Amino acid sequence: MAINLEFASKIAAVVNLFKHEFPDARSDLKPWTNDPQTRELIDPDSIDIGFHFPGISKSWRSRSILIQIRFYQDPVQDLRRAIGVEVAGFNHLGEQWRLSTVENWNFVGANHPSEEVGKKLKNVCRQILELFNKPTG
Repeated sequence: MAINLEFASKIAAVVNLFKHEFPDARSDLKPWTNDPQTRELIDPDSIDIGFHFPGISKSWRSRSILIQIRFYQDPVQDLRRAIGVEVAGFNHLGEQWRLSTVENWNFVGANHPSEEVGKKLKNVCRQILELFNKPTG
């Protein structure tokens, strides 16, 4: 999705936003396995970024985070907009929780992150949406 310098800069800004809130996170700009089954599942209208933490954090209740920024290309206005952010937390047992900005911004799953981490994560999601939907020019 890094189709031009501006878009690539925004992807880098997302990594910096996340690392500003969670400095011990290590980013992964290619979080998917490169096999045919996985490639079928990848949404071409999204940016997927993984973040990994050393060990398992009690406040995160996960070791890895996947952020998926979803886009919509408006054919009438010829404008690409971020329509939502999906975030999921994983550990060695699989997905532990999920957050979607598309509906009610609530965490679902077996083990939610702490309230403090949840607030920071929702703030990062707001900033991501603002970043990609800010008018250019």
